[in-house]
Amino acid sequence: MSKKAESPSPPEPSTKARKERVLHTRIPAVLEQELKDLAENLRVPVSNVVRTILEDAVDTLDVVGRRAENELRDVAERLGEGRGRLRRGRTEEPRAEAPVIEAPLARVIGYQALRLARDEACTLCGVALPRGTEAHLGIRDDGGPRVLLGDECLPFRAKQGASDHDQSGTTPPEEES
Repeated sequence: MSKKAESPSPPEPSTKARKERVLHTRIPAVLEQELKDLAENLRVPVSNVVRTILEDAVDTLDVVGRRAENELRDVAERLGEGRGRLRRGRTEEPRAEAPVIEAPLARVIGYQALRLARDEACTLCGVALPRGTEAHLGIRDDGGPRVLLGDECLPFRAKQGASDHDQSGTTPPEEES
């Protein structure tokens, strides 16, 4: 008695040649009818419609997932950068501040005298300016924070013989001693 030589198992067919799997699932009767109507209108088998819908759904979820992942990564990077700036801000040496009079008045282009309708405080020195007091509102060209000054903090005052157009806040050279 001779034994038949066992033949090696046939090679796996290529992925394209492999038969696709069958997936059974329960669906509502309404969905079944809609799928059948769609397949009939497209003149294709219902299985092709279902397969195409499932493939498109998986592809769409993949795209949405990648976009969401990228957006989350961007948000995480921005948060990390912001956290780094906050940390650097705490550890950096404090910078020398500009003179107090220059910073609040840096972008002021003029002053408008006004009588206060409520209690306020001078922007530069913090002195209380009671209601009814004459104060000066700094007009900015950039719409920055409000500047409200008392007479004592106004960078210049009209002097007899001084030009009304000199609003630089500096004393003319001939008046310096």
